[in-house]
Amino acid sequence: MKALLLTEYQKMQHTDVDEPVVGDDDVLIQVEACGICGSDIHGYDGSTGRRIPPLVMGHEAAGTVVECGANVTDLETGARVTFDSMVSCGQCHFCRDGHQNLCDNRMVLGVSCGEYRRHGAFAQRISVPRRIVYELPESLPFEHAALVEAVSVAVHAVAVTPIRLGDTVVVVGAGMIGLLTLQAARAAGATRIIAVDLNDKRLETARQLGATDILRGDQVDVPAAVRDLTSGRGADVAFEVVGATPTIQTAIESVRKGGSVTLVGNVAPTIELPLQSVVTREIRLQGTCGCNGEYPQCIDLMNRGVINVEPLITAKISLADGPKWFERLYAGDPEQMKVVICPNG
Repeated sequence: MKALLLTEYQKMQHTDVDEPVVGDDDVLIQVEACGICGSDIHGYDGSTGRRIPPLVMGHEAAGTVVECGANVTDLETGARVTFDSMVSCGQCHFCRDGHQNLCDNRMVLGVSCGEYRRHGAFAQRISVPRRIVYELPESLPFEHAALVEAVSVAVHAVAVTPIRLGDTVVVVGAGMIGLLTLQAARAAGATRIIAVDLNDKRLETARQLGATDILRGDQVDVPAAVRDLTSGRGADVAFEVVGATPTIQTAIESVRKGGSVTLVGNVAPTIELPLQSVVTREIRLQGTCGCNGEYPQCIDLMNRGVINVEPLITAKISLADGPKWFERLYAGDPEQMKVVICPNG
């Protein structure tokens, strides 16, 4: 079958690869759409250490079932499905405790980190365990369903955050996940949502998707502006969706005393923390990783239009066009939000 193969860093090849092996508990899926994630772009040059060539990347996908393993009896050929990006073991303490996203033995599709190599969905077909597969309604297009994985990151972040009806929320970073997070926060009851970014186009998209206020982080003192918008108090909750010292500090200083900051971004391995501000104002810091079984809720939210992903899809491309698009995205293209590969047409 055809696939996009990372043959060496900064070199992607459209080539033939072996067909996936279908185990007794697996499902073979024809990939109809697969989104290019920011982590794939970072992996393209080896900077993450988690995409060691040769590797088929890609973990945001949807498609149709073409074959089921011997033990899979509840899915039919032709079923429309999506699947989690993470394969948990189901046996470790964290899996048994209901925290599959913290699994000791987890493997992520499209990742090769030395400990394992798990080819992903930049290919015509992929085999995944039945337990991570979710059926899709006919009304949800494949290119939208490919974004369920990204939506699940936002929904999980909101799920672990104490948001109450009527809260004011700041979202620092209006990239893909930030724009999904603000929609999830609105669905959870936040009535004032302040989006912060450096890009006017992304901020305008944030406004279209439900932000009540937008702030250019390089043109205003964001914490001061947030206080001005909240009668001097500060926001109840902040989501930091970048993962760097300046934006984390912005998020922390933008919340009120006793407020909560959820850290979603994961770019820098370490950051400087304004410890005294956190301690003396009793700020709650919450990390969040991936998702933990929220796919059904995400599919429902998307299917009912509560979370809208259509404005985030900026290009749909063929598998053969993948190499040049990776070069383009790696070089930096601020006009692109989510590029979706359609491997089978």
